[in-house]
Amino acid sequence: MAAEPDLLAPLNLLPVQEALWWSSAPAWHGLARADVFETSDGRIQVCELNCDTPTGVAEAVVLGRLLAKPGTTDANQTLLARWVAMLRRTARDAGKGTQGLTAGLVSPTEQTEDQPMLLLWRSALQDAGWHVVDGSPFNLGRSADGRASLLGVPCDVIVRHYKTDWWAERRPAWRDEAPVPDAEPLLGPLQALLGAQLSGATAVLNPMGAIVPQNKRFLALLWRHRSRLSPAARNAVEAWIPPTELLEDVPFPQLIDNQAEWVLKSDYGCEGDEVVVGAEVGAATWRRALEQVSPGRWVAQRWFDAARNSAGEQVNLGIYLIGGEAAGLLARRSPQATDHRAVMATVHFRNAGATKEEVLHG
Repeated sequence: MAAEPDLLAPLNLLPVQEALWWSSAPAWHGLARADVFETSDGRIQVCELNCDTPTGVAEAVVLGRLLAKPGTTDANQTLLARWVAMLRRTARDAGKGTQGLTAGLVSPTEQTEDQPMLLLWRSALQDAGWHVVDGSPFNLGRSADGRASLLGVPCDVIVRHYKTDWWAERRPAWRDEAPVPDAEPLLGPLQALLGAQLSGATAVLNPMGAIVPQNKRFLALLWRHRSRLSPAARNAVEAWIPPTELLEDVPFPQLIDNQAEWVLKSDYGCEGDEVVVGAEVGAATWRRALEQVSPGRWVAQRWFDAARNSAGEQVNLGIYLIGGEAAGLLARRSPQATDHRAVMATVHFRNAGATKEEVLHG
């Protein structure tokens, strides 16, 4: 997409959203999480890729530590160390060296649900010798040496845990939804942050280019243009990503008549928000959802029958990726589509030579 800008058109990016992409294209992630299910017929399906502000790290790491069992290896035992190493490598590549580094953690400080993860990140960085400062986008500025500053402290790396679509223009995903409060882009903070990034003074992770692959309509573009991908990439899309189409490309009668075959998802909904599973709602709710979606904002993804455990729950395995390599696992159990009500579970691998009985009763 960096080489062919016209491919962006179906994403319907607004001006500042598009500027965020071009501020770092083609770079788009450092830490990501792919949400993976096993289906009832044994296939693997990756229904979403969270490469903007992936969550759940605290639950994955801390629960794994607390509930460790003899004869097993915690799936997340190296996740934090690899994340810190990524930041150190990013700083080094930006000419910052490896000592005396300062990281700024930028997040929506008025929200509490991700504070455990931010505290974990702070602790890991401090243990590795970094100075760390926390704040919101409204605390960003520009220091005299060109670096982005957070609460007046110049930062070598900004860790961005504030969603890209919140930095840019905001608009409702539903026709009958009230206007979004504070819908204007954060131009002042963006000027400070992107100015420092583009000058090479401060590195930003995840890069703002996440605005494109985080958009769920991007999955529809992967399906539409899969013939242009390498054979390996094309095979991966067809095998692992459920068929996904721009909602406006699927005839309305087909969506109505085959309700149970489809899942509706908005472009920037997350953690189960703005997701309508045809197989889990009534016909009236489904029709109203189709009638109320904001044009150009939604996809229709093929539903798959997720395998269930002995408790009748679906298991969503979130595979954490650092620099494109698997680095950890977040497990969530839920009787229906994964949302804020899902139950977190630990993931441990049985060590070679350990018996099932030793693991269960150790």
